[in-house]
This record gives sequence, structure tokens and C-alpha cells, in this order.
Amino acid sequence: MTTDTQPNPIGVHALVWAGDTGPSSIAFAVGKTKATGFDLLEISLHDSANLDVAATRDALKAAGLGVACSRGLAFDADVSSEDPAVVERGEKLLHDSLAATRALGGTHFTGEAQPYGMTLGLEICNRYETNVVNTARDALVLADDIGEDNVLIHLDTYHMNIEEDDFVRPVHEVGDRLGYVHVGENHRGYLGSGHLDFASFFHALADVDYRGPVTFESFSSAVVMRGLSNDLAIWRNLWSDGEDLARHARAFIADHLHTSRTR
Repeated sequence: MTTDTQPNPIGVHALVWAGDTGPSSIAFAVGKTKATGFDLLEISLHDSANLDVAATRDALKAAGLGVACSRGLAFDADVSSEDPAVVERGEKLLHDSLAATRALGGTHFTGEAQPYGMTLGLEICNRYETNVVNTARDALVLADDIGEDNVLIHLDTYHMNIEEDDFVRPVHEVGDRLGYVHVGENHRGYLGSGHLDFASFFHALADVDYRGPVTFESFSSAVVMRGLSNDLAIWRNLWSDGEDLARHARAFIADHLHTSRTR
């Protein structure tokens, strides 16, 4: 539950719990997300063919949880490709994913969102995952080119650690155009066990009065999603107990949000 000193919904990525979006996995992820005190569950739509959208929406509603959705595009569905067939495939995936996000009750996705009253979040990823948008400045240029009010910026500490000079300037540069945040360690394990300067990042969020979702994202070879884990090179078993990991992350994020706003 959020308060005046902690206005941000705190989320967790479903891959902390399960490697697919089948009915039993979704039920498990929703139950664990609620039990560990989060406000929001982020669902990757790489496995959307197995997702029962109506049942998932009902489960989220019953648990009182918000939802956000995400997906990347493989080379055979790259919308920046020079092959029209590849672009068409990517566009269909994005449109289908947008429709699924809306049906789930979500408001945050990457796609053509405005006709549905939704937010398009441009996630900034490192050079090993994309050559399109690697820094906050890149994302702002692209957002300006798109020229729509519902296009906001999605910062991720894992990617920022690789591409940005620090954790403060990009947040200040994005300012009120920041729409979504991923918090993850440099090795994508337990928060605070790596070398990232989370204190400066959360203080920067407070500086720009960011009040959107802050979602914990962590990957381990203990939980594998076909089509995503390999793409992200998740080879190391950084944790095996998702519940312990999630409880630690929830407390870590809440503490940093509170400290940054009450300094």
C-alpha cells in the first residue's frame, strides 16, 4: 500500500516466480506477488500464446494488483528491419500485445497505445540487446520524433549501469517524461549485493517527483522463459528462492523510496 511519503506502486516481474504464463503459473505468480506485499505484477508477453487473458485479469482484480506488460522483439520481428515482412510480423506482435495488455486492465506497454488511452514506454536497453535506444538522450530524441503525449521514457538501472555516466543526470534529463522504472542489480541478483549506487538513483527520482511504478526485475537460470531467457543471456543461477528474493527486494525498494523522500 502506498502512502504520501511513498506514492509509487512497487512491482515485481513475473519471471521471479515462473517461466511461462500458463494458468497454473499465473495463479502462482499472482498469489506470491500479493503475499510478498507488491502492488503490481509485470508480465512478459513473450509467452502470450499460453496466456488466458480473462482468467488472469480476474485473478489480478481479486488480488487487488495492478499490471504492466512488456515484450521485446526478436530479429525475425524487428520493426526497424528493411524487410517489409519482418516489419509486418513485428507490428502484429506489438498490436496483439497491446490488445492483451488492455484486456488485462493494464495501462503501460510498448506499442501504439494512444487509441486505447494507454502509455507507450520506451525502455532504454544496453548495446548488447539493441542498437536503437541505448541512453536517456536517445530515448528523448525518439520520443520527440514520435511527438505523442502518451510516449514516455522507461529507465532501467541494469541498462543504465552499462550505458550511462551516472544514475542522476539521466533521471534529471528525462524529468517529468519518466513513465516507468525497472530496478535491477548489475548482475540481476539480490538488490544491494552488487555495486550499483541505488541511493543516488532513488534521490534523483525524488528530485523529479517521480510517482509512477518502480518494478523489481531479476533473472536467474533457476526460472527460464523460452524465447526470453536465452535472448537475455541468463546463464547464471543467481538465486533459487524467488519468495526470499522478492521479499528482500520489496523491503529494499520501499526503504529507498521512503528515505529519498524524507531526507
